[in-house]
Amino acid sequence: MKGGQHTNKTMGITISDVTVKTINGQEQVLSEYAGKVLLIVNVASYCGYTSQYRGLQSLYQTYRDRGLEILAFPCNDYGKQEPDSLDKIARFCETQYSVTFPLFDKVHAKGSEQHPLYARLTQTPPSGDVAWNFEKFLVNKQGEVVGRYPSSVTPDAPAFVAAIERELAA
Repeated sequence: MKGGQHTNKTMGITISDVTVKTINGQEQVLSEYAGKVLLIVNVASYCGYTSQYRGLQSLYQTYRDRGLEILAFPCNDYGKQEPDSLDKIARFCETQYSVTFPLFDKVHAKGSEQHPLYARLTQTPPSGDVAWNFEKFLVNKQGEVVGRYPSSVTPDAPAFVAAIERELAA
């Protein structure tokens, strides 16, 4: 593990068959993103890492046309830092950070009610529960989890950006 990251292209953990709900309540199968590189992040509005929304939006603006999608899942599991309604979360993200990447329904990233997406994501070495808000999972164009990054890795960290660029170029 170098710089708080882990990448392993041979693990074969896929998420393509997982169904999630958009922030508007529509069901969506992640296979709809086939051919795209995904960055999946559990987010919260009242966290010390909340300002990472700005960096995530910058990544999205820079790489969306090359095939990057950022999928943000509000989560109240860590310090109860995302207690608001979905409408309030969407408004906050738009007004405070001009977020244009997709927001989804609230999920549990850990515990007995863990969402199936996070059950799959947390099998990624180093496996185990998501530690805090703004943990990031990088998924390749085939729907395989190829990287896991802790909250402390900022969206503009050079090694993190390089990993995204590698996946986009693959």
